[in-house]
Amino acid sequence: MRVSASRAVSRGAENVVSKAVMAQFTPGTSVLKAVDRLPGVSFSSTDPLGIDTWGSSIYVRGFFMDQIGVTLDGIPLNDQTYESNNGLNVIQASISDDIERSVLSEGPGGVGVPSTSTLGATLQFETSDPKDKAGGKISQGFGSYSSYRTYIRADTGKLNASGTKAYVAYSRSQEGKWMGGGDQFQQQVDAKIVQPIGHDSVIKAFFNWSDMQEWGYQDTSLAMLKTLGWRVPHLYPNYGLATAYAAGEVSLPTSDAIEANGDEPYLYDGGQAEVDYTGGLNLDLALTDRLRWRSTIYGTSQTGYYTYSDYETPSADTGAPFSEEVWQNRQERYGFTTSLNYHIAHHTIDTGVWFENNNQQADLFWYNEPLLGTGAPLKTVGPYDTYGKAFMQGYGFVWHTNNFTYHLEDTWRPLENVRISAGFKSMISTTAGGANYNNSDYTGADALPNGSMTASAAFLPHVGGSWHFLSHHELYFDLAENMRSYQVLPNGVGNSLWSVQDQETFQQLRHTVKPERDWVYAVGYRYTDKYVQASLAGYHADASHRLQSATEGTITNPVSSVTQTSVHTNGVDASLTLTPFKGLTLYNSVSYNHSTYGGNITTADGIYYTKGKKVVNYPQFMYKANLSYHWKGLETHFDVHYYSKRYFSYTNDTSVPGYWLASAGARYNAGNWGLAKNITFDFNVYNLFNSKYISMMGENGNPMSGDYQSLERGSPRQFFGTVSTEF
Repeated sequence: MRVSASRAVSRGAENVVSKAVMAQFTPGTSVLKAVDRLPGVSFSSTDPLGIDTWGSSIYVRGFFMDQIGVTLDGIPLNDQTYESNNGLNVIQASISDDIERSVLSEGPGGVGVPSTSTLGATLQFETSDPKDKAGGKISQGFGSYSSYRTYIRADTGKLNASGTKAYVAYSRSQEGKWMGGGDQFQQQVDAKIVQPIGHDSVIKAFFNWSDMQEWGYQDTSLAMLKTLGWRVPHLYPNYGLATAYAAGEVSLPTSDAIEANGDEPYLYDGGQAEVDYTGGLNLDLALTDRLRWRSTIYGTSQTGYYTYSDYETPSADTGAPFSEEVWQNRQERYGFTTSLNYHIAHHTIDTGVWFENNNQQADLFWYNEPLLGTGAPLKTVGPYDTYGKAFMQGYGFVWHTNNFTYHLEDTWRPLENVRISAGFKSMISTTAGGANYNNSDYTGADALPNGSMTASAAFLPHVGGSWHFLSHHELYFDLAENMRSYQVLPNGVGNSLWSVQDQETFQQLRHTVKPERDWVYAVGYRYTDKYVQASLAGYHADASHRLQSATEGTITNPVSSVTQTSVHTNGVDASLTLTPFKGLTLYNSVSYNHSTYGGNITTADGIYYTKGKKVVNYPQFMYKANLSYHWKGLETHFDVHYYSKRYFSYTNDTSVPGYWLASAGARYNAGNWGLAKNITFDFNVYNLFNSKYISMMGENGNPMSGDYQSLERGSPRQFFGTVSTEF
């Protein structure tokens, strides 16, 4: 299936999003948003570019972004969620301009993809290689709410007879917030060097540094939306009002429903600061005409600070009526993949291993804010120790995780137009550790979870095939069993055994809980010719032992209880792309997904009757359309997406309505002028009709029943313009 007038070709269950498709988005847009063009994919974000990681999410056929496998140049990125202890979001691993293409397998994913999070899909991103000719590119963008973005890249070209070449790139963006004070800032550096060896082998090295500092948007609830309206931001930068409100000296609008939820609608601020390093070395060596050896050696480092102002905890040393609550996370991942690919007769045999060591840490601290009039308040992006070291710690967790997989697959071509693959993956993932500090006055527990858990499977089979019949038709199928390792999260956060309330609960669960597994089946048909590209795919999935968290408490003091359930999914995707004449492309797709829980959920509060209820946060129906026209140097496009109602609570007694979201843009290549080449002007409008909608859901977890402060509103209409040139 082709989603645009690009030349990328999709095969089997894989769909390719090429550079030509990504070029239709505002420069700097998250590549995850470009993948949203595909049927079955649901991407949402509070900001138009999708770079606010707290307020963005992606689902593929009902599987959340911590249930899909993700790689960048062969480097496993794993869990894409905010504040993850087991992964790195792709927007913090590479500048979006330097990503050449994205490959989404909406089926069960290949056995050779290094991941311990894959349950239902894989996303593989590839960065561009340095250009053969020396040169570079500069682009400067501006947008609504004082947004700007700068991108600079320099290519060395081929430096010697062996073909050595490299590039270095820098981007700096500051996305103005459409609601409230502060901004969302990110700067990155990419570097890549390519060294060919002979005529059929190559070594590539890639590096990225990312610095992110973002003021977040206010979390909301259904009660807050009904009572306070659609634009209730954090109080920042009005520190005087925040101080008076925290001290009980002023009252602000509220309601019985807001009070009953325990909502915090008037926090001073919230956000994150994060620094990431990613590096990898790829070796693709032809040992013989039939045998190839491919390896990747990599390392990633992430240091993050995630904050809320806390009105329940006054500053201990300054007398201020509130403090800054800071979750401090750190992880370092090092590993390698290596595989051999051998061609013999009509068979291609691929076998290899992946090993990764991850050292993870999560702590919770409170820092002093100043008494009003005695100094500048802390910034949500730091530094946090302006008025002394942290005066209180809530907890401390340290884990060590080792992942190992082995895969073997044979792809057989009995005929030139028939491909059948069969293989399996073995996997073992062990996490040891847990709490090394517990403030019982805060946690209410004598001891927090600590201990080891292992998820292992000796044989996870995968079978697939495709048949290209006649001249334009393809039939394919894909089925596999997958397993996900246990998530690693601290007290009160998410679907993790280590996030439960105490050691006793952890010990009880560790003897009964099993790692999540599922069977995924997909079958599809694709037609491709010059004027028409069409596809139809059906799929089914049965997931067992899914860990489900019930979230209670407040956003500054969350309480999580964890239980297991099952999920059953049936769905269908269809798309049609028409190219009636050169330059004009019309793309349409529809998706239907029916995902339900297989059992009721029991918590300390009783039984919640969730059996047969729809899975939360994912729309059952989606419609997407893209109209693009290219004439000489001008390209225009219009996009419209519809997302149906999404359930908010596990019992389905609360939901958010469906919505339409439209965007449009135009790009004009003015050609060359002197040393400047391909001078291009780009203009885009996001949310063209200024729709009101809920974007992210469940960022603080979902309620079992009723309401909770765990919704994010989507951006209103915004405008962006960019001018760029190559040299």
